[in-house]
Amino acid sequence: MLKVKEGTRPPWVGLGAAAWVQIAVGNAYTFPLYSPAFKSVLGFNQRQLTLLGVANDIGENVGLLPGIASNKLPPWLILFIGALLCFLGFGVLWLAISQTIPPPPYFVLWIALVIAANSCAWLTTSILVTNMRNFPASRGTVAGILKGYGGISAAVFTEVFRAVLNNSPSNFLLFLTLGIPALCFSVMFFVRPCTPASGDNPAEKGYFLFIQVSSVVLGVYLLVTTTLDYILPINQIVSYILVVVMVLLLMAPLAIPLKMTLYPRKATEAETPEQKVGSSDWQIQEGKEDNTTPLLTSSSTSALDPDGSSEVSRLLAEGEGAVVPTKKRRPRRGEDFKFTEALVKADFWLLFFVYFVGVGTGVTVVNNLAQVGNAQGVEDTSILLSVFSFFNFVGRLGGGMVSEHFVRTKTIPRTIWMTFTQIVMIILYLLFAYAVNGTLYPAIAILGICYGVQFSILIPTVSELFGLQHFGLFFNFMCLVNPLGALLFSALLAGTIYDNETAKQHGLGLIGSSLTCLGPNCFKVTFLVLAGVSAAGSITSIILTIRIKPVYQMLYSGGSFRLPQASVH
Repeated sequence: MLKVKEGTRPPWVGLGAAAWVQIAVGNAYTFPLYSPAFKSVLGFNQRQLTLLGVANDIGENVGLLPGIASNKLPPWLILFIGALLCFLGFGVLWLAISQTIPPPPYFVLWIALVIAANSCAWLTTSILVTNMRNFPASRGTVAGILKGYGGISAAVFTEVFRAVLNNSPSNFLLFLTLGIPALCFSVMFFVRPCTPASGDNPAEKGYFLFIQVSSVVLGVYLLVTTTLDYILPINQIVSYILVVVMVLLLMAPLAIPLKMTLYPRKATEAETPEQKVGSSDWQIQEGKEDNTTPLLTSSSTSALDPDGSSEVSRLLAEGEGAVVPTKKRRPRRGEDFKFTEALVKADFWLLFFVYFVGVGTGVTVVNNLAQVGNAQGVEDTSILLSVFSFFNFVGRLGGGMVSEHFVRTKTIPRTIWMTFTQIVMIILYLLFAYAVNGTLYPAIAILGICYGVQFSILIPTVSELFGLQHFGLFFNFMCLVNPLGALLFSALLAGTIYDNETAKQHGLGLIGSSLTCLGPNCFKVTFLVLAGVSAAGSITSIILTIRIKPVYQMLYSGGSFRLPQASVH
């Protein structure tokens, strides 16, 4: 049985360690940094390179196996598996690109990239599931922080690639092969189940605010240093200094457990060990001989009957024939669902569709950002990527923080923010479709915010509607929308229309060549379709928000998360 670590400090140590792991999860975003080497070293064509990109997306987002494992294996072992996959996958790629071995067959490299990128699913599942359970009363805030660090991870790797590894794909792959496993091995025993933070400690709000501010400072720092690198020549010594400062900013979350160690807070009389904390999966128990308590408890146990005496009495009465046995009722929204029980719920599929619209349409712009910029006359599209990455981070961090505030003060369902952002995305796609002058950069920035919000809203919403017990499986199932959206909207829709328009501009028979399409017609139909899909997503999100409003009134009616009361049979 999985055990928990008691005390108020361990959850914050785990959160600080999880921030570093979340940066490591960004290895899937680094494909553009080393992908050119497949052409220059191994002689791959564009079609082969595109299929490798598909392998990267599949590996990153197919995480059903780690979702199932999250309830059966301890977090350290899930992290170990992720680190091992990273070592094996990127190790094969490094051997090929560095020409240490003869060029392996194409399918071997394709499978190796799937394995390498799949490490992200294992690492993400481990830290998300563990920290959502360690901070059940602050799910939105924690989700926003972790996904925020994930949003700036690509910028962190880019800084290392440029400043330390001198833009060498071979050295970078070796760094991924050895660096990420080393990081995971060094923090794996800090990411562990702990006595859940109750949310009653007034200092917690300040702790979360410190982490949020430090992550914003890191994001701004990376944006500024990346921009300066394109404008000013920077020598090697200055580059190393910039990387050292970046590492120090990454260590900021660890200042909280350090402060708790040096300046421990005295417990008040009101904070009793028997306090229940905000999840149907958890109970804090006292009076044990050892220092560990079970990780998961049954949601069918009533908070009013912690010793289960009424359940025993009922079973005895049934045995004597005094009571007719009743069928076990199905869980209600807000309680723990099994995967098969959630699949038959309308809210599950409504949330899946809303998330599919927000992420599926957004990833289409991300995958075609360079082509969109070129079509509107932008020569250096790397600035567009930097702008989008920073504001994507802002959306991830801000989405969790804002939704947490309003769900506590107004019991407003988090999905309302999906509604607002997808309405904004309708307007943005229309601006892209008609290529309105002067709107490209602001539209990319706002789209980055809207895209980031989808991630930080989904995570706590899934846990609040369907419980934390099988959260890892639910979350990874929802992540399937990313490759699905990329296939439907990016590859089939945008890719086909772009190639056809390129053929019209440059002559027939040139589809698949390296020629560039120019003008608004390159993506006009695509963005009009995306605007229509976003309209459907907005309407669906409104319906979902209305349906789940009573759930949030039940969970947050007192201004903080409350255990859903299970009926006593």
